[in-house]
Amino acid sequence: MIDYIVDGDGVATITWNMTDRSMNVLNEQSIAEFKAAVHKAIADKAVKGVIVASAKPDFVAGADLINLFKNVEPQTMFDFSMNLQKLFRDIEKAGKPFVAAIPGTALGGGLEICLACHRRIAADNPKALIGLPEVTIGLLPGAGGTQRLPRIIGVRNALPMLLEGRKVDPKTALGMGILDEVVPAADLLKRAKEWLLSDGPASCVKPWDQKGFRMKDGANTPAGAQTFTAGNAMLRAKTQGNYPAAQHIMSCVFEGSIVDIDTALRIETRYFIACARSDAARNMIRSLFVSVGEANKLANRPKGVPTQSYTKVGILGAGMMGAGIAFAASSAGLQVVLLDSTQEAAEKGKSYSAGLLDKRVASKKLKPEARDAQLALITPTTDYALLKGCEIVVEAVFEDRGIKADVTRKAEAQLSADAIFASNTSTLPITGLAEASARPANFIGLHFFSPVDKMPLVEIIRGKQTTDETLARSMDFVKKIRKTPIVVNDSRGFYTSRVFATYVTEGLTMLAEGVNPALIENAGKMAGMPVGPLALADEVSMELMHRVRQQTRKDLGDAYKPDGSEPVLSAMVEKLGRIGKKAGKGFYDYPADGKKRLWAGLGEAFPVKAEQPDVQDVIKRLVYIQSVETARCLEEKVVIDVRDADVGSIMGWGFPPFRGGTVSNIDTVGLKPFVAECDKLAQKFGARFTPPKLLREMADQGKRFYA
Repeated sequence: MIDYIVDGDGVATITWNMTDRSMNVLNEQSIAEFKAAVHKAIADKAVKGVIVASAKPDFVAGADLINLFKNVEPQTMFDFSMNLQKLFRDIEKAGKPFVAAIPGTALGGGLEICLACHRRIAADNPKALIGLPEVTIGLLPGAGGTQRLPRIIGVRNALPMLLEGRKVDPKTALGMGILDEVVPAADLLKRAKEWLLSDGPASCVKPWDQKGFRMKDGANTPAGAQTFTAGNAMLRAKTQGNYPAAQHIMSCVFEGSIVDIDTALRIETRYFIACARSDAARNMIRSLFVSVGEANKLANRPKGVPTQSYTKVGILGAGMMGAGIAFAASSAGLQVVLLDSTQEAAEKGKSYSAGLLDKRVASKKLKPEARDAQLALITPTTDYALLKGCEIVVEAVFEDRGIKADVTRKAEAQLSADAIFASNTSTLPITGLAEASARPANFIGLHFFSPVDKMPLVEIIRGKQTTDETLARSMDFVKKIRKTPIVVNDSRGFYTSRVFATYVTEGLTMLAEGVNPALIENAGKMAGMPVGPLALADEVSMELMHRVRQQTRKDLGDAYKPDGSEPVLSAMVEKLGRIGKKAGKGFYDYPADGKKRLWAGLGEAFPVKAEQPDVQDVIKRLVYIQSVETARCLEEKVVIDVRDADVGSIMGWGFPPFRGGTVSNIDTVGLKPFVAECDKLAQKFGARFTPPKLLREMADQGKRFYA
C-alpha cells in the first residue's frame, strides 16, 4: 500500500501504491502506513530528504469518505483529525526536506499532503486536477488545507479555491503558486531528487515556522479586512446560508489567519467536525458522492447482459436537444448521423457543436486538429438510409405523437433487428410512443436535459415492453457518452418532469392566490433552488407548458384534474401573450441590457393581497411539494431506487444539494414530522400535499428511506 525505499544517495522515496483501488485514497490503513514511513524516514539519520510519490497515474484523490465517516462521534473525529494534523506537522518540522512528486490529479487530502511538503513538483499533465473540492460535498479541507493554502498563495487567491471547490490544471496551479515546478512526466522523480540534494536542505523550514512570519492579507490587515467584509456578503448572497461548510471555511480562514499555525489547525479541526456532523454534509456525501458514483458504475444495470459497444449513433432532429446530443456523442468518439427534415436544419445542428468546440480552441483547452476530428464525426443529412449501421437511434423531434411516429417508422426501416430506438421525449409516455414501433421490446426513453453539453443527467424510461437487454444496453450508451443515468418506469411526465413541474406549478398557484411575486421568487432562491419558480416558467416557456396541459387534458378526458396554476398559464399565453424568455417577455421583462426584472404589470394581472404569508411558509410549500410528489412516484413504482430519485432531483432540475435530494429531504425532516406538516399543508392549500400511504406507513413504523 505504501512502499518505502532509500537509495545510495540518502534519498527516501515513499510511494503511494494502493493496489486494491483504482486510485490512492486516505483511509485508516493507508494513513497508518504513510505515518510509519514518514517517521521511519525522519528517524533515519542516513536519509537526507524524502520524495512522496505515487505508483499510479494520479497522486492521491482524497479521503475514503464512506469508511472515514462510519463513526462521527465528536471525540473520535477530533482525535483522528488531530493525529493527521500532527503527522503533517511532523513532515513540516522534520528538519529534512520533503518534496511531493505529483504525477497527476491531487485533490482534497491528496493536495493537503503536498501542501505539507516543502516543495511541490508536478508532471506536465494537462488532464490532471489540483484542488480542494471538499465544499462541494458539504465538508471543508480537514488536514490543513484552509490554513496552508492561504499562507502559500494569500487569502484572496485561496478563498475562491476553498469556497467554490475549484480544480485547476498543473500549469494554472503553478501560476497561482500552489505548485513550485511543472516538469515533463519522465523527469518528475529525477527533478525531485535533484532539488532534495541541492536546494532542499536550505528550504526545509516552512515560512510560517520562521520567526516574524505574518500573513500579508490576514484578517488583521487592511487588505484582509476588505476581503472578508466583501467575501461574507457575497457568500451569503450565493448560498443563502444553506451551506454550513462554506461559512465554516470562511471562519477557518479568518480565525486561522490571526494565530499561529498550530492553533489554526486546531481551529480547522473543530470546524471540520461541525461540517462532518451536519445534515448538509451527510446528504451531500450520500447523494453527490456515493449515489452518483453508483449510478455512474451502472449499479442498477440488469445482470447477465453482455456490455454493448457503440460506434455509430443516429439522431433524429437537429434542434437544440438533438444538436446537444450529437455533441455529446461525438465527444465520446462516436460517428453521428444528424438527421433533419432539411439539409439546412441539419447543418445548423452541426454548427452548434462547431460553436462549442471553437470556444474551447479559443481558450486553448482544445487543439484545432482535435476540433476538426470531432466535427468530422458528425454527418448532417436528410437521408434515412445513412442510419444503416447505427447501434442506437435517438429521436429528438417536436413533442408531437404524429411526427414522432412517422420518424420512428422511417428510421426503423433502416436499422438492424437488434438496434435500439430511443425517444428523448420529456413528457409523452414511452409505451404509447412505442406503438409506432415494429419492435417495442427495443424501444426506450432517453430523456436528456438542456443544455446537453452541460447537464450530466439522462433519465432512462422503461416502457411496458422494453426488455432487460434493451435497458442494459441503453445504460451502456449513456455511460459511453459520459452521462449519469437514472432508471425509471413509464408514466406521464416520468419522474423528473413530473416532480420538477410541481415546483413551477406551486409558484404559479401562489401567484394566483395573491402572493407577492417577489416573495415567491426570493423564497425559491432561499430554499436553495437555482432560480425562482416564475423565472423557471419563463425559461421552460409557458407556451410549452400550456400546450402540454392541453395535450394532457385531451389524453385523460374526464380523468383530468386542473390545478391552481392553469388560470395563470391561460392568462399569460392566451390573453397577455407573454410566453416566456424566448419571446423576451413573460413573468420577467428581458431588456437589451441583459438584466431581467419582474414585469411591472404582474400586480395588475394578478392582484397581490394585503396580507402576505411568512417566507418560511412559502419555502416549505415549494420544497415539500417536490418531496411528496417523489413519494408518490416511489409508491407507484415509477421510481424504483431512492438513490435515483435523489440523484435525478439534484442533477436534473437543481433541487438543493444540501437537502440531499427530494427523498433525503424527507429523511432529514423525519418521516413523522414530514407527514404531519404535509397534512397541515393539505388542509390549508389542497389535496396535492396529502402524504401517500407509503409515507404514512413508514412514519408509523419509524422507518427511514436510508439507513
